Amino acid sequence: MVAIQYIDIKKEILSENDNLANELRARLKEHKAFLINVMASPGAGKTTLLLDTIRRLKDELKIGVIEADIESMVDSEKIEASGATAVQIRTGGDCHIDAPMLKPALDSIGLDAMDLLFLENVGNLVCPAEFDTGASCNIMLLSVPEGDDKVLKYPLMFTVCDLLLVTKTDAQSLFDFDLEKLKTRVRQLNPKMKVIPVCAKTGENMDEWISWLKETREAFQNS
Repeated sequence: MVAIQYIDIKKEILSENDNLANELRARLKEHKAFLINVMASPGAGKTTLLLDTIRRLKDELKIGVIEADIESMVDSEKIEASGATAVQIRTGGDCHIDAPMLKPALDSIGLDAMDLLFLENVGNLVCPAEFDTGASCNIMLLSVPEGDDKVLKYPLMFTVCDLLLVTKTDAQSLFDFDLEKLKTRVRQLNPKMKVIPVCAKTGENMDEWISWLKETREAFQNS
C-alpha cells in the first residue's frame, strides 16, 4: 500500500509569510521606521483614534498610514485630509494583511521620509492576528459596546498584541461592560499586555496613549 502524503498548506504559507515578515522587520529597523500594526473589529474606532493621534503629533513627526480595506478608499481619504501620508491597500476580499501585501505599500510610502507609520489592518478579530506583517509592534482596540468577554472568544489577538486600547469609554454607562474584569482576563492570557481605556471623542486618556507611543518608538530606535 502506498503511504498517503500529507501536505500542511497553511504551515507552508505561514512559513513563507514569516520569512518575508522578518525581512520587512529588518528593513524597518535599518531605516528606523517604527510601524504599528493596529487591529480591531469593524467599528471599534481605529480610524477615529488615528485621526486624533495625527492631530496631536503631526507638527513634530512625519506620519504615514497604510489603510487596509476589502473595498473603498474612505478611510485613506480621511487620513490624507488630516495631514498624514496615506497609502491604500484594497484586499478584494481577504480579511487580513500579510507580509506580501504590506511590502508594496512600504515601497510606496517611502520609509526614509517617515518618522512614524501605522498599518490600519482589515477590521476583524480573527484573521489579522494569524499573520506576521513585520510590524515593529502590534496593538489592538476593543470598544465598550463589544463587551468585556472578547478576550475569552478571540484569545489569539490578545496574545500577539503589546497594547490594548479600550475605546468608546464615553458609552460605558450604556453597556454591561466591566473594565476590571476585562483587565483580569487579559492579564491571565498575556501578562505583558498594557491596557489603556481611551476616548478620542472626549480626549480621555489620549495623553497616556501618546506617551506610550512615544516611549515605545524611542525604545525601538535606541535598540
